[in-house]
Amino acid sequence: MSFFTADYLEFFKELAANNHKEWFDANRKRYETNVKEPFKAFTQHLIDELAKKEPAFKELKASDCIFRINRDIRFSKDKTPYKTQCSAVISPNGKKSSSIHGIYFEFGPAHVRAYGGVYEIEKDDLYALREGIANHLAEFQKLYRDKKFKALFGEIHGEQNKKLDKDFLEAGAQEPLIYNKQFYFYSTFEAETLLDPKLDQLMMECYQTGRPLEQFFNQFIQRSWNTFFIYSLSD
Repeated sequence: MSFFTADYLEFFKELAANNHKEWFDANRKRYETNVKEPFKAFTQHLIDELAKKEPAFKELKASDCIFRINRDIRFSKDKTPYKTQCSAVISPNGKKSSSIHGIYFEFGPAHVRAYGGVYEIEKDDLYALREGIANHLAEFQKLYRDKKFKALFGEIHGEQNKKLDKDFLEAGAQEPLIYNKQFYFYSTFEAETLLDPKLDQLMMECYQTGRPLEQFFNQFIQRSWNTFFIYSLSD
């Protein structure tokens, strides 16, 4: 089933060249019809599909998960008011979550992209996660070296600390990812993938492929399943 038309992408291309309130107001009805409502319908559809296997998602509504198109420009040098893509995160707490936990996706004229993993991690949770990785190093490496994971996501990303707690120096010598402050992964597809009737299946595949690593992380991070992924990478 196709949720989007080519005008979804065209709208954002034109917005990028006319990123101001006057243009947006003149094209607001077009935005509502060809961008906002289709993205909301797709997000709800994906929630419903995921909820068949993840009971924690059953009470979610699309509005709980979709980020605003308005940019937060309070502390930014870039004062353009609108994002040039739509984004959402499906997790038990939707967009209120502070870490990647489930699936975050963004659709725009530059790409279709899906994320998983953990992004913002509290200090105590980061210590616990590093400890978990150090104590289960072989399991961790097996998960991110899995052929299917590597084919879809490539590798685990994240900023790194220059120094490690002495408790992790030995493990850090064996596994450089222990230096990470975040542990997230993503897959990027052509923007036109948005028009594929099997887009929902692709997002489901991303979620299912990343899930074993998510489950590994969740053993050690005290994140409530009453909340799901993300610090918005698009805010």
